[in-house]
This record gives sequence, structure tokens and C-alpha cells, in this order.
Amino acid sequence: MICHAECFETMETDWTSLPIHVIDFEGSNDYGVIEYGIAVVQDAKVVECHSGVCEAEDEISQSDSWKHGLRRQDTEGQPNFAKHWELFNALRKRGPFAAHHASVENRLLKRSWPHPSASPSFYGSTDSVTSWGPWIDSRAIYQKVYPDLSEHKLGSLIETFQLQEQLDEMAMEHCPNRRCKYHCALYDALASAQLLIHLGNQGGFEDMTIEWLIEMSASTSVATELRQPKLL
Repeated sequence: MICHAECFETMETDWTSLPIHVIDFEGSNDYGVIEYGIAVVQDAKVVECHSGVCEAEDEISQSDSWKHGLRRQDTEGQPNFAKHWELFNALRKRGPFAAHHASVENRLLKRSWPHPSASPSFYGSTDSVTSWGPWIDSRAIYQKVYPDLSEHKLGSLIETFQLQEQLDEMAMEHCPNRRCKYHCALYDALASAQLLIHLGNQGGFEDMTIEWLIEMSASTSVATELRQPKLL
């Protein structure tokens, strides 16, 4: 394990002080988001959840249905994902977004809405931005903190750190019926949330910050750019 605790001293926002909205989508560019799950993490625990099925915009391939368990007819009559603008826009104003492999969620969000209304950046600044990011990415963080692991997939990390029992207990409480398994949106969001909570509970990470999580989620070049002081 690589410990970056020495970096925390220069940062500003304790990671437990803001709501982090951990998001997962089931869907594709072809037929859009057909299920969303949001697990809100604050004070090192899940404090709020949102989930819903959305009407598919096109046919769902059989291979995709086998993976996430949803067919087009399962989504018929549900609101289109674009109808949930107010929910996602409001959450973005409250705290940063997070996901496991966040580029997927960012891409699907931008497919419906290129950007939110002006929102705080939550990266050491009072500036407002019109972006769904910067994101916290649990996969990128675990790749950097635990580079020697052979797998950094969601299920593999849950198994490696023995979090399955806690995850299943949370899923029984929060997930819709028959959606308590991987490739179900809220279940996967809860799994990613569990990884963030687990990391914050490890020795040396007690002072973990929002800014550090964002930097660890970014590519090396982006992280370097984030750390550069702004010129007046």
C-alpha cells in the first residue's frame, strides 16, 4: 500500500464534511441511461440513496440485458433519464460526484446534459464551474494506493478487502427488490461508496480530504494542473 498521508496537511476540506454523491448508471450511448443509483456519503457513512429505472431510448442488446438484467419492456412507461435533471443538478451543487471508473458516468451524464448550472468546484476554491466534475474515482484511487493488486474491478476490490457482508447488508436496506447484485445501479454505487469509506477508515488516512481524493482520481497531467496556483 502507498500511503499519501503527508499530502493531507496542505489540503483544506475534510472528506467527511461534504456529501459525496457516488453514482452508477446502467445503460449505453445507444439507448441511454436505463437505471441510476446514487449513494450519498457523509461523515464516513451512507446517509441517503436514490434509485430509479428510466425508459430506454432504443433497443437493448441481449448481451447487455444478460449483464444488467433489464429489457426494454422493463423500462417502458418510466420517465426518460432526461426528466431527472433537477435531481442531478441539485446534488451537484451540494457536493462532488464520485463513481468507480467515473469517465463512464461522466459521459452518460453529458449525453443528456452537457453541463450542470453553475456549481462549486469543491476543489480548494470558492469558484463556480459549469462541469459535472472534478470527479472522485474509486477505481483510480485504489489503483494508485494499491498498485500491486492484480485487479481493481469493483467486485474484486470488495472481495479483496472483505467488504461483501457490509455491502449486502446495505443493499438489503436500500436497493429495490431483485436489484441486490452487481450490475444493478444502486448496488454498484453502494459498493463504490463502501470502498471510499473503507479507505478513510485505514490507518494513515484519517485526515483524508476532498482535494486529495480528486487529485488521486485524476490522470497525472490533470493532477499536476490542479495543483498549480492560479495566476491573477
